[in-house]
Amino acid sequence: MITIIQQRDKCIGCNYCVELAPNRWQMSRKDGKSVLLGAQNKKGFWNIKVGDEELEENERAAEACPVNIIQIR
Repeated sequence: MITIIQQRDKCIGCNYCVELAPNRWQMSRKDGKSVLLGAQNKKGFWNIKVGDEELEENERAAEACPVNIIQIR
């Protein structure tokens, strides 16, 4: 199991996470920021626990994020 954490307020809407991990990320039509699908908001940090099979693509998304708001644990 891994945990993906996104600090959504600081998202600049670059779309890299959506391109690299489309099954877990989507762009919001409302505000142009990325949405971590299935995540819950805990004080501005969006969290979700997922299986190890999602590790590789989400690690790439975290590395590509120009504002470093995605963490994988």
